[in-house]
Amino acid sequence: MDREKLITRAYDTGFEYEKTYRGCSQSTIAAVQDTIGIQNDFVFKAGGGLTAGCGMLRDGPCGGYTGGIMAMSMFFARRRDKFDDDREENYCSFRMAIALHDRFVSEYGSITCSEIHKRIFGKSYDLWNPEEKKRFEEAGAHKDKCTGVVAKASAWAMEILLDEIEKRDMTIDDFSHLSCRMNGR
Repeated sequence: MDREKLITRAYDTGFEYEKTYRGCSQSTIAAVQDTIGIQNDFVFKAGGGLTAGCGMLRDGPCGGYTGGIMAMSMFFARRRDKFDDDREENYCSFRMAIALHDRFVSEYGSITCSEIHKRIFGKSYDLWNPEEKKRFEEAGAHKDKCTGVVAKASAWAMEILLDEIEKRDMTIDDFSHLSCRMNGR
């Protein structure tokens, strides 16, 4: 599949996952993984607590942002077996995170969940308050607001990831070993 189709698929998949399942970080991770066809359940599960600024508190980074970084780092980041000497791969993950950061700041003015809420809703909602959460949903959170953020995060992460794969003259098939399914946990 060509590059533009992969980016569009990541966008569409991210939108649908956030709309259907919720959880911006995991929706972004799953969108990138499923678009590429390489699922790693451990990486997906690790994104669980990062939703809505971590723990739905909104004062941390957007889950689309953190999920995008996790999805990209699954492919390019410091490796455990080279923990003490993998500077090039470590800095590659930093460069990709910065590229995603810059996209978020350009589009939303911030990577922070509450600031993104203010940009797309006009205010930040307390997601632990049932009345606020109801208003959050009524304002379009899972119709076009947060779904749109996750869609863009998924597409941007896919684009940045494909740039690195192409730069290294690699293909997605070079990463098939990253697929890892958990057995019911």
